[in-house]
Amino acid sequence: MAEVRTARLSNRALQRRALHAVAAFEALKGVAALIVLIGVVDLLHHNVQHLAIALIGRFGLRPGGHASSLLLHYASLLPGANLQAIVLLALGYIALRFCEAWGLWRDRVWAEWLGALSGGLYVPFELRHWLHRPSAINAAVLIGNLLVVVFLAYQLWQRRRGR
Repeated sequence: MAEVRTARLSNRALQRRALHAVAAFEALKGVAALIVLIGVVDLLHHNVQHLAIALIGRFGLRPGGHASSLLLHYASLLPGANLQAIVLLALGYIALRFCEAWGLWRDRVWAEWLGALSGGLYVPFELRHWLHRPSAINAAVLIGNLLVVVFLAYQLWQRRRGR
């Protein structure tokens, strides 16, 4: 009987560590989104087209290549973008990531639901992206997200069973 209890405790401790790892990852995504948002807002005070051309030269990208074309395309879109909508959407995403991270760290059920549902929403898009552009990075993102969603769903299932 004591062995079963010890196994349950160690299993619970392992699950808690995994939950903390997911929470830290979600917080990291929020920080990364905040950094990107600050960078985008800062770019609006510069000639983005000239910066894009300078980056292409600095990194030795082929002027007619895929990466160069993408960079120039998005650089041309930025000045005409609806900055208010971009900032509001980004701040909403950042707030969502930080709330989820806080809730997961504190072992809140709502955060597990939020993480499982929001992560599950990305899976079809990540799968489609990986199928169209297979790469190790795209596969890692898809697998990582699937692992998080499955883990959070398992946590919710365990709670429902009464652990």
